[in-house]
Amino acid sequence: MRETVDAIYRSESRRILATLIRLLGDFELAEEAVQEAFAAAMIQWEPSGPPDNPRAWLISTGRFKAIDAIRRRARFDRSLGAIAEQLDEDARDPFEIDEQTVKDDTLRLIFTCCHPALPPEARIALTLREVCGLTTEEIARAFLSKPTAIAQRIVRAKAKIRDAGIPYKVPGAEDLADRIDTVLHVVYLVFNEGYSASFGDSVTRTDLTGEAIRLGRLLRELLPEPEVEGLLALMLLQESRSSARMSSSGDLVLLEDQDRSLWNQDYMVEGREIVLRVLRSGQFGTYCVQAAIAAVHSEALDSSATDWVQITALYDVLLDLQPSPVVALNRAVAVAMRDGPSAGILQIDSLMDQLDGYYLAHSARAELCRRLGRFDEARVSYRRALELAQQDAERRFLEQRLLALGSLP
Repeated sequence: MRETVDAIYRSESRRILATLIRLLGDFELAEEAVQEAFAAAMIQWEPSGPPDNPRAWLISTGRFKAIDAIRRRARFDRSLGAIAEQLDEDARDPFEIDEQTVKDDTLRLIFTCCHPALPPEARIALTLREVCGLTTEEIARAFLSKPTAIAQRIVRAKAKIRDAGIPYKVPGAEDLADRIDTVLHVVYLVFNEGYSASFGDSVTRTDLTGEAIRLGRLLRELLPEPEVEGLLALMLLQESRSSARMSSSGDLVLLEDQDRSLWNQDYMVEGREIVLRVLRSGQFGTYCVQAAIAAVHSEALDSSATDWVQITALYDVLLDLQPSPVVALNRAVAVAMRDGPSAGILQIDSLMDQLDGYYLAHSARAELCRRLGRFDEARVSYRRALELAQQDAERRFLEQRLLALGSLP
């Protein structure tokens, strides 16, 4: 039974939380209700298994648990008794909640977490935690921050929502465009965490990439603007390669070494069609340009056929739209593939002051040094990358590179 409940928790808990926040009007109360409902499921489902509609059962149980908790507290605060009665009267039967309502609840939760009254970093941290269930450690990696700092942001954001009476709703048309940028950034971070997991044995977390793509589709239905479509295309094209990114033994496989017959053709075709449509509109931003880069990769039958001239040109466009050392690093790798490793190393070296704490910068430099036969430099860079890498498969890859160079990690 534990495995069954755990599987339902992984697939449904965030949707259940979103609905309970709407029904109860309180983040903390809804979170407690979710935990209480799943704890009850472990006991009550044991004799005969889960009900026909486990999501509705869990929403109903969570709501009743929360109301009971409020009533118990009402012994010390009479005002809570009225709140409990109101919640009991207002609540719709969870077994009447349809799939569309669940989707709407998720969108309401996203936009509430991304309300402009919250600081930008708090919006993102709260959404990653509440909508997608990332741990504070995973969010901290995305922010290059400390887990304690992330936890404090989340607590303060919830307090702000409560104290300021921030509404739990999708904004009206006049406010929607201004709010969508933060939402897209949140979805992008969720996808990145799933595509390159922070911790554990697996390179990817398909639960997160799948959730991000689902959210991307929902957002496109709500607001079919170029950057919304661009982000969806980017996620589809990146996710199309996921099944080829690990070997059967769980080792990381670089893009140039991947078995391209394993790539998801449906995702590639859909992603390329979206990219072409948005580019032809002439109204595109950073997500669409990144998707265009992924599309060029997807068109090559093998790594040797990759059009690095076009990819480098697209990185030039991206760097104009989004100047950052990480984008510059990716462009430097493209330059190395176009003009040779020496050209790439020169550009990477100019970025190292900004990227010394970024393991991929050291790994990229090590790889280019290795290709040039500069093995001592390659060892130094691989060791530094290994010091910084946290994901198990990434660490194994770096250790294998060091061993191949005759150096212990």
